[in-house]
Amino acid sequence: MKFFFTSTIIGLLFFGLVFAGCMSSSPSASANALVIPSPNLTAVPTAVPFPDAMPLNEYTCFGCEYRQGSATVYRYEIRSSYNWTSPSWNSPREQAAASQPLELQSGYTMEKPGEGNTFLIIFIRVENVGTLGLNVPSPEQFVVYSDGKIYNYTPVHSSDVVIDKLSGTQYGYQIGQGETVGNIHPGESNRADGYLIYEIPASFSPNTTYVIGNLDNQNQAEWKLG
Repeated sequence: MKFFFTSTIIGLLFFGLVFAGCMSSSPSASANALVIPSPNLTAVPTAVPFPDAMPLNEYTCFGCEYRQGSATVYRYEIRSSYNWTSPSWNSPREQAAASQPLELQSGYTMEKPGEGNTFLIIFIRVENVGTLGLNVPSPEQFVVYSDGKIYNYTPVHSSDVVIDKLSGTQYGYQIGQGETVGNIHPGESNRADGYLIYEIPASFSPNTTYVIGNLDNQNQAEWKLG
């Protein structure tokens, strides 16, 4: 009887040791846990759309041989609205109501952009630096690129439009050919110089806004506002 009891105790101890060994040899729950690496938080730089864009007031050349041109976008203005007048657009009665004879006529027709927009006015200068007549780009060949979108200019009503506190006329009206600059002769006095007006979102940033000029069929130039 003692032998049976002793054998039973020894057997129980043996199985206990075996199970204990299995339990101890099994990997712990923490060892089996899936380790997820930390995500790479390095910011991906945004691609610059026009890495070779020039600053304002820098000139670029176009043309060939004796027909050479020089072009630049030299400044810009931002306006939430503007007033204008035009003798060919407004009636004499309206003009007389705006200002007295011999006085500097003030604009009295207000132009407003759509809700959430503003007016961006850019100033362009193109000069013939060659020895023969030069065909220069028309206003339609200058567009504004901002935040991935392209904006075309909004023409003023006529060549004699005067905008309050804005010198000059719309680019393209200087030599009496409507909205096409056309051909200009060599010399600084014959250059085409004027503004173009664009309506763009008021939230735009000059640092991400460009003026693109298709100067001819072989040359395109970009200027960065900021």
